[in-house]
Amino acid sequence: MFSKLFSRKKEVQPTQLLAPLTGKAVHLEEVPDPVFSQKIAGDGLAIDPREGVLVAPVDAKVVHLFNTGHAIGLQTANGAEILMHIGIDTVNLNGEGFSAKVTTGQDVKAGQTLIEFDLDIIKNAGYPVITPIIITNSDAVESMTQFVGASVTRGQEKVLEVTLKA
Repeated sequence: MFSKLFSRKKEVQPTQLLAPLTGKAVHLEEVPDPVFSQKIAGDGLAIDPREGVLVAPVDAKVVHLFNTGHAIGLQTANGAEILMHIGIDTVNLNGEGFSAKVTTGQDVKAGQTLIEFDLDIIKNAGYPVITPIIITNSDAVESMTQFVGASVTRGQEKVLEVTLKA
């Protein structure tokens, strides 16, 4: 009967995401697509990449890899759901210029290469290369801190810290 009164609240550790790309970390509002800039799909940040390698920002499981290779969904052990979408409208390239290095269901480690992509193919097709990194289960998020405004190196700097609700 008194267990709820005297039990300790479960302490939730924040999930820290490292930069999945080398480039400039920017606010999500700078993405030229309202689905991302208005945070309809979730909150997070974006990176304007300087090279075509996307790595895992955290230890996680690949829960969805789009067959065109332009986007990938990860889930961390504590339940954070991460979507990384390379470029805007790049689904229209039908996989051209994208090479997935992992498969759905695979466990990945922070810094592990997920997708290699050709920036020139994306740019020459007229698509922005800016890449949103969002937490899609925002209803489960207690707090989120974005680290934007600076150049980041994939697998090096922390770009996002997310604490889920207990």
